[in-house]
Amino acid sequence: MSVSAAERQVREDLAAAYRLVAHFGMDDSIYTHISARVPGTQDQFLINPYGMLFRDITASSLVKIDLEGRILEPTDFDVNPAGFTIHSAVHAARHDATCVLHTHTVPGVAVSSLACGLQPCNQWALQFHNRVVYHAFEGIALNHAERERLVADLGPTAQVLILRNHGLVTLGRSVAEALILMHNLDRACRVQLAIQASGQPIHPVPDEVAELTARQYEGGSSNRVAGNPNLYAREWRAMLQRLQPATASDWRD
Repeated sequence: MSVSAAERQVREDLAAAYRLVAHFGMDDSIYTHISARVPGTQDQFLINPYGMLFRDITASSLVKIDLEGRILEPTDFDVNPAGFTIHSAVHAARHDATCVLHTHTVPGVAVSSLACGLQPCNQWALQFHNRVVYHAFEGIALNHAERERLVADLGPTAQVLILRNHGLVTLGRSVAEALILMHNLDRACRVQLAIQASGQPIHPVPDEVAELTARQYEGGSSNRVAGNPNLYAREWRAMLQRLQPATASDWRD
């Protein structure tokens, strides 16, 4: 495939993210989706070929589509209609989001179904203190009219969207950022459910400490540079080592 060096890198990162989601057990058969904007465009993005397991996705198998759902390059696959609805809405409205990641994990769906939502009860959850927005469940996301309401709930800056009774969404200025935000968000949900299952009272965290922790995650260590699209670059490089050596095909193929 003849693509620019920038697009090639995004393709490789996106394919790696799919395989890492499978590695961490955050996939859902052939469902859910991760998309990445094609560099240099505002109306094109890459998404998984519908029907392929996340563990098998490669850079060249990703499908390039536009905001109208038109497939822009020859492929033997189509795309998940619900995936198109969610991802086209976000990419059309949030040009700051290079990558959009959506999951249906058991802890994520469970917390999305709780009236209380995500609680500030553990360090991973504190990363998202006052930084989570919610969108009400409207059925399987096949109605394009839902996109306007989803974007309104997402707003101009949020990077974490919980789809009520449905699952989790993260937005990243890079594929790495979206993936690591989701990894931490899913773990936060798992810890919350474990605490709630214990039946014991939750030890409260003062609001000022919760806000401090969220700000530390945003830019308070040598691993993170606030406002930098290469946020989490060091952790991303380490995560890629989980894919070495590839067991079947290489994600960069």
